[in-house]
Amino acid sequence: MKLFFIALLSSLSLSAFAANLPARVNLSYSMKVSGMSAEVKDTLETKRVRGAGSGIRSSYTITSEARAKGALALLQQGSIVRSSQGVVTNKGLQPLRFSDQRGNRQPAVAIFEWAKKLLTLQHKGNEQQTPLPVGTQDRLSLFYTFAFSAPPLIGKTLELHETDGRSLSLFRYTVTGKEMLDTPMGKLETIVLVKQQESDDLRGRKIWFATAHHMLPVRILATEKDGGVLDQMVTK
Repeated sequence: MKLFFIALLSSLSLSAFAANLPARVNLSYSMKVSGMSAEVKDTLETKRVRGAGSGIRSSYTITSEARAKGALALLQQGSIVRSSQGVVTNKGLQPLRFSDQRGNRQPAVAIFEWAKKLLTLQHKGNEQQTPLPVGTQDRLSLFYTFAFSAPPLIGKTLELHETDGRSLSLFRYTVTGKEMLDTPMGKLETIVLVKQQESDDLRGRKIWFATAHHMLPVRILATEKDGGVLDQMVTK
């Protein structure tokens, strides 16, 4: 009986945590890419839908558009549009489809078949299928999944499978602690996740989540394979 009430209280607290999130959230960011500038606009939408049988569940859609400015616009023609659609669970987001469209290029797409435990990746006219690990996130859903679950515990290391539509990778993130972050919105209290880099992994990432703003991502600092540095900061 005691365990039942603990589980019930945990479920209620998670539901209440996600229920405070507006049905539509718009975020604006400024981005610096190796000294050049871009603007990013993200939209997160959730809605109640009827699932299998008579159950009601929540679905989500995330869209993110990055548009280059100044000198970067000469190198990056058009915008980069990413999208993620899926369902909301009591453990966070469970993506069903992810797309990464860069200008007029053919998009990279990831299709999640959870019942079959199968991930389909479509890139440059090729298609490959691979086993789908439990809890796999895509490039967008990873940044927003903590808005729908309890905040990650400080000091804990999280093992997360992530796909960008081109490949599937296992990353380890350490929750390093709380940090006050200076932003154009003022000082924000954040919880910080830092990706742990293996000896042969050149990709770094640090993510700041705002504790007073539904654990939404307010800064992302990333180092790419080619050594380029991306710094994305919330503005509104």
